[in-house]
Amino acid sequence: MVEVDLHLHTTYSDGTLTPRELVQSCADHGLKVIAISDHDSTEGLAEAVEAGGELGVKVISAIELSTDVPRSEIHMLGYFINPDDAQFQTVLSTFREGRRNRARNMVKKLNTIGVAITWTDVIQIAGEAAVGRPHIAQAIVDKGYVKHKKEAFDRYLGRNGVAYVERPRLKPSDAIRLLVDNGAAPVMAHPLYYEQDYSKLRSTISDLKEAGMVGIEVEYGEFSSPDRKLLASIADEFKLLHCGGSDYHASGNPGEAPLGSAGPTLETVAKLESMTKHKHVSSTQD
Repeated sequence: MVEVDLHLHTTYSDGTLTPRELVQSCADHGLKVIAISDHDSTEGLAEAVEAGGELGVKVISAIELSTDVPRSEIHMLGYFINPDDAQFQTVLSTFREGRRNRARNMVKKLNTIGVAITWTDVIQIAGEAAVGRPHIAQAIVDKGYVKHKKEAFDRYLGRNGVAYVERPRLKPSDAIRLLVDNGAAPVMAHPLYYEQDYSKLRSTISDLKEAGMVGIEVEYGEFSSPDRKLLASIADEFKLLHCGGSDYHASGNPGEAPLGSAGPTLETVAKLESMTKHKHVSSTQD
């Protein structure tokens, strides 16, 4: 039985459950340790930590950052972040503004090809969250152009989609430095989404380890057993922690990995914590 899920999203980024609702669902699934890892936002952490204290779930303060590489992107998770770091929050605010500007331009491109959604539609869906592509995708679903958000990404919003617009991002090494300076532990998210060629992936992971990365997601919700075995071998080669989680959004997309479907061991969580500046830990239990 999985007791740890270190990759979860709330309504403060692109999930559909509030932090309290998500922590309640985690408790119902028997999870003991979770990480709230919203995109470019720490806004949901206080509510999640409070709920975790009430429900007996340890909540790790985390984040997910998108970084730019040629013709692709790498997502970097940071664990045991310090959300009170003013410089860190300034950078996150810049990222969120970049997402918002990109979203406006994507809505304009969609309108030019006959997809009649409005900016008002998008911000009403986003609510308090940092506006992003998933909110545009939901607007496209709501207007009946596609059945699921995944289809909206495939046709319109993904990197090869007709309405795709770039936004400013850090390089992976800069994101790692940002997290290390914050006192957090940097971990590469879903490595096979970036690259499936073994040689190229191994080379990239080697470079990121040199930059200060401490782990990669091995136990990831949508990865098969052979995928996980491959990633475990790379992690072991470079002495990186085997991290992971479901990447749960409660999105309603077909095939979405269920909450608590993947995650590392409690021992791995302890090792992650030992690699951080302990004064920056936000959790509900000692």
